[in-house]
Amino acid sequence: MNIHYLDNSATTQVCQEAADAAYRMMRENYGNPSSLHKIGIQAETAVEEARGIIADALNVQPKTIYFTSGGTEANNTALFGAAQALRRRGDRVIVSAIEHSSVYESAKRLSELGYDVQFAPVTDRGVVDIDALKALLADKTILVSIMTVNNETGAVQPIERIAKLVHKNCPEALFHSDAVQAFGKIPVKPKKWGVDLMSVSAHKIHGAKGCGALYIRDGARILPLLYGGEQQKKLRPGTESAPLIAAFGAAATAAGFSDLSQNTDHIRELNRCALEKLQALEGVTINSPGDALPYIINISVNGIRSETMLHHLEESGVYVSSSSACAKGKRSYVLEAMGLPDDRIDSSLRISFSRYNTTQDIDALIEGLQSGIATLQRK
Repeated sequence: MNIHYLDNSATTQVCQEAADAAYRMMRENYGNPSSLHKIGIQAETAVEEARGIIADALNVQPKTIYFTSGGTEANNTALFGAAQALRRRGDRVIVSAIEHSSVYESAKRLSELGYDVQFAPVTDRGVVDIDALKALLADKTILVSIMTVNNETGAVQPIERIAKLVHKNCPEALFHSDAVQAFGKIPVKPKKWGVDLMSVSAHKIHGAKGCGALYIRDGARILPLLYGGEQQKKLRPGTESAPLIAAFGAAATAAGFSDLSQNTDHIRELNRCALEKLQALEGVTINSPGDALPYIINISVNGIRSETMLHHLEESGVYVSSSSACAKGKRSYVLEAMGLPDDRIDSSLRISFSRYNTTQDIDALIEGLQSGIATLQRK
C-alpha cells in the first residue's frame, strides 16, 4: 500500500541532508562541544555553524539563538523566563485563545502561580481580534505571546502590527511569538517585526525531533528554566545535542531560506488543487480562512466524527490528523475559540503539506473521503 502522508504539521519526514548530518556527528564528530580538546572543538564548530544557519534564516545575529529540545521547551522558556524576569514590573500576561498547547498550558500555569493571565479572543477567521487585544494591554502587562501561524487552521496573524501595538502601549513588556508552523514556509523576521522572543522547531522543516531554538532579542532579559553548566550563556545549560543541532542546520539549508518561493509555489498549487476538489464534495466544509498559510487546510466532514474518518483514511494509506498532534484526540479549543458549532468541531480534520507531497496524495485523500462519506454516514 502506498503511503500518502498529509500530517506534516504534526511532524515531517527527516530529509536526507539532516539524517546524514546527524549520523556524521554521532559516528565521526562525536565530541562534547564543551570539551577543550580538538574533538570537542570540532563538535563546537558544527554547533556554531548550525547556529549561524538558523540565525541567517531569521535574519538575526547568531548570538541571539539558543538551542532547545524543541518548540515546547522554547515556548516554556520564553513564557516562564520572561514572566519571572519581569515580575517586579507587573503581573499581566496575555496570550491568544488559539495558542499551541505549550503556550496555552504555560499560561494557565502562570495563572495558578498568581499572574493575571488574559486570553485574547479571535475572530471567526481565527485571527486575533486587535481591538480586544488592545483593550487588554494594561499598564502592568509584562508579556504578550501571539503565534505567527496557527497549527490547526493555518491562520496567519499580523505579527508586525501586533508587536507595534504592544510596544506602543506597554513599552516595558516583552512580545513573544511561536513561529514553529511559519518557520521554513514564509519569511520570518523577528527583529524587523519587533518581536523580542521567537520559537522555532527542527522537526517541522524535515529536521530531527528533539531540537528547536529560541530567539532572544539582544538586550532582552529572561530567566533560565534549567540550571547547571556554562553552556549557551547559562540560559540553557546542559551538553548540546550536537547531532540534532547539526541536523537542524542541514534541514534549514535544504529548505532554501534564501528563496522560499520555489517550495511555496508548489504548496500553493497543491492547496489550490485540494481546495477545488474538497469543495466539490458534498458534506465537506472548509474551516481554514481564505488567506491561511497554504500548507494547512482544516475541514469538517459533516456527520462523521474526526477519529472515525481519520482511521477510515488510514486504511487506504492516507494520513491526516483530527487537530494538533499534541492534543492526542482531545476536542479543539482553537475551533471553539473561532465560534464553530459542535458538530463541525467534532468532525474536523487537518490536512497539512510538505514539499514532498504530490497531487497523487490529494487524489488518494479525495478518494478516501468519498468512500468514507458514502459508507460511514450510512452507518
